[in-house]
Amino acid sequence: MTVCASRSFPVVFRHVLAALVLVAGPTVLTAGQSAPAAQATLPTELTNAEFWRVASDISEPGGFFRIVDNYTSNEREVAPIFTALREGQPPGGVYIGVGPEQNFTYIAALRPKVAFVIDIRRQAVMQHLMFKAIFELADDRADFISLLFSKPRPAGLERGTSIEATWDAFYPVATSADLRARTYPRIVDRLKRARGITLTDDEWSQLESVFEAFYTFGPAIATRGTVGGGGGSSVTFAALTGYTHDMTGRPRSFLASDEDFRYVKTLHERNLIIPVSGDFGGPKALRAIGTWIRNNGGVVNGFYVSNVEQYLYQDRKDRAFFDNVATLPVDERSIFIRPYALRRGTMEQALCPIRPFIASVMADRVFNNNDALACVR
Repeated sequence: MTVCASRSFPVVFRHVLAALVLVAGPTVLTAGQSAPAAQATLPTELTNAEFWRVASDISEPGGFFRIVDNYTSNEREVAPIFTALREGQPPGGVYIGVGPEQNFTYIAALRPKVAFVIDIRRQAVMQHLMFKAIFELADDRADFISLLFSKPRPAGLERGTSIEATWDAFYPVATSADLRARTYPRIVDRLKRARGITLTDDEWSQLESVFEAFYTFGPAIATRGTVGGGGGSSVTFAALTGYTHDMTGRPRSFLASDEDFRYVKTLHERNLIIPVSGDFGGPKALRAIGTWIRNNGGVVNGFYVSNVEQYLYQDRKDRAFFDNVATLPVDERSIFIRPYALRRGTMEQALCPIRPFIASVMADRVFNNNDALACVR
């Protein structure tokens, strides 16, 4: 994945929100399937058994991806997209996404009722289970950062403290081996005893490896580990959650406000963010997610694809992916979220309506990843 290290965006991005046109409509479209039953409604909570059964039943076996360790996003477009989603997309429905922490930012922006995070790497599921446990254990954003990076919480941080001030307070704090030794067993206990999650020995090992990476690299952790530096100078976890700004200069992320953090935390506590291992172009996972959404009377609100389509085209699995998407329950408001489109186009292209785009695919008007980024319709 390409790293965009600039701290702000060109002036043109300040005008793209006005161009975002999303037409609302109640009719649900699926490929060859009817609308959801009127009686079905999305759950407000899943039991522990339901959560793990859904995650397990939908998942495909873990597969290969070129980036073995994908600890963080590297997409600085996350902040302006947050604002575009918050201002231009109605809340509710179901979110689908790929990758690590950036999903929480888009979830905070969209306010879905249920979210699925799908990734071909089984290790990604372990990472999201780690995040789940930490969200549930943390009282607030400062606690979340403290637990994730094994850094004692600095004095004076409150729920209303700005995210920049929060990160500025954490950076001088030394990582604590003692806190690490106390935190990891709490994560395991939260997942195993409190949530009843059963993993193989190899999966528990993967989870511990991910936790150790965040302990080792600290807030400067990047996609593959470290890029050096920290704060706002690099595409790191801290930069992406605290020092990345929208067109107005406002930091936007799931950690940027207590309200956004708490929304994601509540979904985790209700077992409504479901991690799944699966191939976008595979035979099962995406279609099974669509079936679950349809059976529960839901519609896809946003589908964050990062730059996965680039690899699907390289591997000639693009049509299999789009055929899978065509089975998802969508309406006129359902959108793809493609941050890479902002590097060459507009916000309207980055937030691409799913229904007309898939119609273009089926009509053989979409030939490559550039067409996908351009949201050909």
